[in-house]
Amino acid sequence: MAAFCCTTARFPLSLPPLRCGAFSLKPVSQRRESLRFGSSFRTVRRLEARGSVLVSCISDYSKTAVVTGNSWDKLILNSDIPVLVEFYASWCGPCRMVHRVIDEIEAMYTGRIKVFILDADKDPQVAEDYDIKAVPVVLLFKNGKKCDSVVGTMPKEFYVAAIERVLDLQN
Repeated sequence: MAAFCCTTARFPLSLPPLRCGAFSLKPVSQRRESLRFGSSFRTVRRLEARGSVLVSCISDYSKTAVVTGNSWDKLILNSDIPVLVEFYASWCGPCRMVHRVIDEIEAMYTGRIKVFILDADKDPQVAEDYDIKAVPVVLLFKNGKKCDSVVGTMPKEFYVAAIERVLDLQN
């Protein structure tokens, strides 16, 4: 089962799917109406001149440790301290925004919680076990049990509040 990005429905069907690597842009006459989701005229002209754009993946700049289905039990369920896991997909733009926040949180809570990321497309069984239907989703675990979750792209304060609730349960 593949997870869906929470903003997939906002993109017109005429746009090519965002994947890792380079993709060609459509001719101007086909794209003008479809670029209403945030691209400025200057950006559109710059991309037209370039002819293609490189889309980077979350794994290209990841500082956070990756967990897989094979290491799930060892790293998450058998952890002696609380664990935060971000479920993401490489093609999901909001997941990249959440990932930046999770990187900041990891630096704030070093030693108090463990932080991991899991690609829901590469490990669909784990995503299915925790009923992940859309990404991004952040789950918090304590003593191998899911304690809290944050669904979608939220401000940093939402994630910090969820972590504090789990840490208060620990005391």
